[in-house]
Amino acid sequence: MNEDILQAEIFKWYFNNFCTKENAIPHVIFSVPNGGYRSKSEAMKFKATGLLAGVSDLIILQPNRTIFVELKVLKGKQSDKQIDFQNRVNALGFEYWLVRSLEEFKQHLSK
Repeated sequence: MNEDILQAEIFKWYFNNFCTKENAIPHVIFSVPNGGYRSKSEAMKFKATGLLAGVSDLIILQPNRTIFVELKVLKGKQSDKQIDFQNRVNALGFEYWLVRSLEEFKQHLSK
């Protein structure tokens, strides 16, 4: 499984369980498309408009709680920019999870 498939799996599961109109207070889950190839002009435009390297793959908004979720498969390793982002998020008092499977994601939720 690659990270895109893992991200889609987690997004779909979380959205269907916590973000629909059937929930008393629907949560919000979204991704920040930081990866992929961009031309030099696109990269400059995105950087000028606030794109931040290292931002987590998913961000979850719950009542009075914000969670940043970085996804890696098997032995995937965070980049230096991702580690820096994690440190900044934690220093501000927010949760940051490094997740490698849907099951691990569910375990974090149950804590």
